[in-house]
Amino acid sequence: MTPAETADLLATVPVPMLVVDARARVVAGNDAAEALLGPVPPARPFVTVLRHPEVNAALDSVLAGGEKALLNATIKTRQGGVLCAVTVTPLRLDGDRGASLAIEDRSRDEETGQMRRDFVANVSHELRTPLTALMGFIETLRGPARNDPNARDRFLDIMEREAGRMNRLIGDLLSLSRVEQDERRRPGDRVDLAALLSSVVVTLAPSADGAGVRIALLGVEGPALLPGDADQLVQVFHNLIENAVKYGGSGGLVTVTLEHLDHEPVLRGPAWMITVADHGEGIDARHLPRLTERFYRVDSHRSREQGGTGLGLAIVKHIVNRHRGRLRIESERGQGSRFFVILPEGVGMT
Repeated sequence: MTPAETADLLATVPVPMLVVDARARVVAGNDAAEALLGPVPPARPFVTVLRHPEVNAALDSVLAGGEKALLNATIKTRQGGVLCAVTVTPLRLDGDRGASLAIEDRSRDEETGQMRRDFVANVSHELRTPLTALMGFIETLRGPARNDPNARDRFLDIMEREAGRMNRLIGDLLSLSRVEQDERRRPGDRVDLAALLSSVVVTLAPSADGAGVRIALLGVEGPALLPGDADQLVQVFHNLIENAVKYGGSGGLVTVTLEHLDHEPVLRGPAWMITVADHGEGIDARHLPRLTERFYRVDSHRSREQGGTGLGLAIVKHIVNRHRGRLRIESERGQGSRFFVILPEGVGMT
């Protein structure tokens, strides 16, 4: 294979790839390789293109007559260290030995794997706490508190609360799984947001009254139709309004506003915007970018005391994404919080 033929072949390969000759000098590299490693002019020593001892040792072995080598290596690029899978394969170049090096970026796979590990660790931690409490109280009820009615009733109340917490967590995990499975499938049913919001507010009114919070619903005088999944949208607004009551209820008022937007620039068309605003203590700005992360809590102790699982806003984010909408959060300490859900009016309409 001539250098020109090698370059033409490499141009068709989607992953970064280089070909070197028997003297470990670059014969050709494709555009993907240059994007990852920088310029790779022909005849340049490979060791000056990629300075990695293990990769260079694998190349030397292959050029000496060894078999194909596979290895993982963290390669320094213009973007920093990138975890890559490197495959060094023997080639024949104009009757002489050579080798190709395919370099596949595996950093995204590693990030996905780390996310899975973090998720399992978080779930295990969230379940371990109530399980430990239940096991401790069971042991106490079988021993020192066996004949103490007052202690027994108090412990049973706590056990019921901890069991409920586990039940809510498992319910939210199942809900998150279903939402993620459906995220790429656009909803096609017609939903009336005004009626849906009214129903959610009626449902939450008793708990809001018990917390001394009034929910004001504005902008629902007429129908507000758009394509959507009614059950999932109920889940979104139930979560946002309930959170506003729990964590922003110190202001005594939660306002839910439905507003039509003739043109929403990001969605490039008409949309409906739902704003859930409280007048409580607000959230520090440093927390806002992470609020929709799984298990992220501004105040872990308070959230658990309020029955939160740390998954609610993650579920909200996925549902809004499925509806091709936007979720925006604004808050300042002492100024309350505002959650904006913007849903396109026309996506999926027939």
